[in-house]
Amino acid sequence: MKLALIGHGAMGQLVAKLAGEQGHQVVLRLDIEDANRSIEDLSNALRGCDVAIDFSVADSVLKSAEACACAGVPIVVGTTGWQSQFDEVQRIVTEHNGALIYGANFSVGVQVFYRIAARAADLFRDLESYDAFIEEAHHKRKRDAPSGTALQLREIVGSQLGREAPVSSTRAGYIPGTHRVGFDSAADQITLTHTARSREGFAAGALLAAQWIVGRKGVFEFSSVFDEILVDEAP
Repeated sequence: MKLALIGHGAMGQLVAKLAGEQGHQVVLRLDIEDANRSIEDLSNALRGCDVAIDFSVADSVLKSAEACACAGVPIVVGTTGWQSQFDEVQRIVTEHNGALIYGANFSVGVQVFYRIAARAADLFRDLESYDAFIEEAHHKRKRDAPSGTALQLREIVGSQLGREAPVSSTRAGYIPGTHRVGFDSAADQITLTHTARSREGFAAGALLAAQWIVGRKGVFEFSSVFDEILVDEAP
């Protein structure tokens, strides 16, 4: 694929590294110095790319999505904290017959963790003596809290459990990302934990999503199409 990278921080750099190892080519990099460029200018720059991957900041997602939609370039949005603009982003992408895939977390391990947490919550649905809780911890530079992953866990666990699970957040040091789902009673406690050892899993998942979205139209949430992506990528 010919890739455009939007945001060239730690995640963008890692995506570029893995993309090169997989035989893809990064043909365009957009970063903070491009923030004041017009939609038309960005759209012209994006033409010729197969797909864009956005790991920038929440405030830039709407503009990036519109530029990609105008250029006819599908976009993978790995940035979090922009959900208040979701309806507007979806409207713009749909109006231009574009394609966008977004996710709170593109890690394959986290996608499996979502499914384990859902099954556990379903088992505890009729056991009212157990209270569910969610804990998440990240490095001190992460801007949004709770994390998008924690919010999605809250939705998944709450819908299966039939009652709300509170979320607590920690921002300290260099923690790459830890999420814990617990079920607590007077008798015992059960916890499920996903710990990210590095950001590589997020980058690899974003590249999987990029390969899948090329040639498609519409707005997709990564978790909802994850099983289909795995089938498409199977040898």
